[in-house]
Amino acid sequence: MSIEKKIRTYILENYLFTSSDDALENSSSFLEEGIVDSTGIIELISFLQKEFSIAVKDDEMIPENLDSVNNIVTYVVSKR
Repeated sequence: MSIEKKIRTYILENYLFTSSDDALENSSSFLEEGIVDSTGIIELISFLQKEFSIAVKDDEMIPENLDSVNNIVTYVVSKR
Protein backbone atom coordinates (compact mmCIF):
# COMPACT_ATOMS: atom_id res chain seq x y z
CA MET A 1 0.00 0.00 0.00
CA SER A 2 1.33 3.46 -0.90
CA ILE A 3 2.21 6.14 1.66
CA GLU A 4 -0.70 8.25 0.42
CA LYS A 5 -3.18 5.36 0.72
CA LYS A 6 -2.03 4.45 4.24
CA ILE A 7 -2.42 8.06 5.39
CA ARG A 8 -5.81 8.51 3.69
CA THR A 9 -7.12 5.26 5.17
CA TYR A 10 -5.93 6.24 8.65
CA ILE A 11 -7.57 9.69 8.47
CA LEU A 12 -10.81 8.34 6.98
CA GLU A 13 -11.17 5.55 9.53
CA ASN A 14 -9.96 7.34 12.67
CA TYR A 15 -11.21 10.90 12.21
CA LEU A 16 -14.01 10.84 9.63
CA PHE A 17 -15.27 7.36 10.63
CA THR A 18 -15.84 6.24 7.06
CA SER A 19 -14.17 4.22 4.36
CA SER A 20 -15.51 6.44 1.57
CA ASP A 21 -12.69 8.02 -0.43
CA ASP A 22 -15.09 10.80 -1.42
CA ALA A 23 -15.09 12.12 2.16
CA LEU A 24 -11.59 13.59 1.95
CA GLU A 25 -9.62 15.61 -0.57
CA ASN A 26 -5.84 15.19 -0.35
CA SER A 27 -5.43 18.97 -0.19
CA SER A 28 -8.02 19.51 2.58
CA SER A 29 -6.67 21.28 5.67
CA PHE A 30 -7.31 19.07 8.69
CA LEU A 31 -7.38 22.03 11.08
CA GLU A 32 -9.39 24.47 8.95
CA GLU A 33 -12.02 21.85 8.18
CA GLY A 34 -12.17 20.52 11.74
CA ILE A 35 -11.07 17.02 10.71
CA VAL A 36 -8.27 16.74 13.29
CA ASP A 37 -7.93 18.69 16.54
CA SER A 38 -4.80 19.24 18.63
CA THR A 39 -5.15 15.88 20.39
CA GLY A 40 -5.70 14.22 17.03
CA ILE A 41 -2.46 15.71 15.72
CA ILE A 42 -0.56 13.97 18.53
CA GLU A 43 -2.26 10.67 17.64
CA LEU A 44 -1.49 11.26 13.96
CA ILE A 45 2.19 11.88 14.76
CA SER A 46 2.32 8.66 16.76
CA PHE A 47 0.81 6.78 13.80
CA LEU A 48 3.33 8.29 11.38
CA GLN A 49 6.28 7.42 13.61
CA LYS A 50 5.16 3.81 14.01
CA GLU A 51 3.88 3.20 10.48
CA PHE A 52 6.77 4.78 8.60
CA SER A 53 9.60 4.37 11.14
CA ILE A 54 10.35 8.09 11.24
CA ALA A 55 11.02 10.49 14.09
CA VAL A 56 8.92 13.65 14.12
CA LYS A 57 10.87 16.40 15.86
CA ASP A 58 9.14 19.14 17.85
CA ASP A 59 10.12 21.83 15.33
CA GLU A 60 8.63 19.71 12.52
CA MET A 61 5.15 19.65 14.10
CA ILE A 62 3.87 22.43 11.86
CA PRO A 63 0.92 22.69 9.44
CA GLU A 64 3.27 22.69 6.45
CA ASN A 65 4.16 19.11 7.37
CA LEU A 66 0.99 17.74 8.95
CA ASP A 67 -2.14 19.63 7.88
CA SER A 68 -3.27 17.63 4.83
CA VAL A 69 -2.72 14.28 3.17
CA ASN A 70 -0.54 15.97 0.55
CA ASN A 71 1.58 17.73 3.19
CA ILE A 72 2.06 14.51 5.16
CA VAL A 73 3.06 12.49 2.09
CA THR A 74 5.67 15.10 1.17
CA TYR A 75 6.92 15.20 4.75
CA VAL A 76 7.15 11.40 5.15
CA VAL A 77 8.97 11.03 1.83
CA SER A 78 11.47 13.70 2.90
CA LYS A 79 12.09 11.89 6.20
CA ARG A 80 12.75 8.49 4.60
